[in-house]
Amino acid sequence: MSDVSIPFLFQKSVALSSYRDRQFRGNEGEQDKKLLQSTTLYVGNLSFFTTEEQIHELFSRAGDVKRIIMGLDKTTKTPCGFCFVEYYTRSDAEEAMRYINQTRLDDRIIRTDWDAGFIDGRQFGRGRSGGQVRDEYRKDYDPGRGGFGKRFNPGMEMEKGSGLV
Repeated sequence: MSDVSIPFLFQKSVALSSYRDRQFRGNEGEQDKKLLQSTTLYVGNLSFFTTEEQIHELFSRAGDVKRIIMGLDKTTKTPCGFCFVEYYTRSDAEEAMRYINQTRLDDRIIRTDWDAGFIDGRQFGRGRSGGQVRDEYRKDYDPGRGGFGKRFNPGMEMEKGSGLV
């Protein structure tokens, strides 16, 4: 085995995940083609309190960041735990996928995935309450993501059980 192949063996994958945006306008083949050429990353599991500056500081370590689009609650227009990071080149985006995915930012393990390219309107949460769908059904208390899920209120559960509601 040559010394040149060793670093390649230990590089993290930048392959496409199985996730596909169900609201993508086009078929799966068209989406895959865009994903394979994309310079845009979806970043999830952010704290609601993580700033654009913190994201820029971390992601610029992988390359030149073109822009950051913060995910917003469509009702309150406040951050709701995701963003899009767009790079100038595919190679810089690949570096971010390799080395930033599953790292810690603002005391949270963030995840990155390929995005077919930001389209205006996608910065808003898709949940019924305005935020992300995943936060509506979360039953654990997560102070970095606004406390309990929007559809789970332990105080209300107790009141229902006691007949007070």
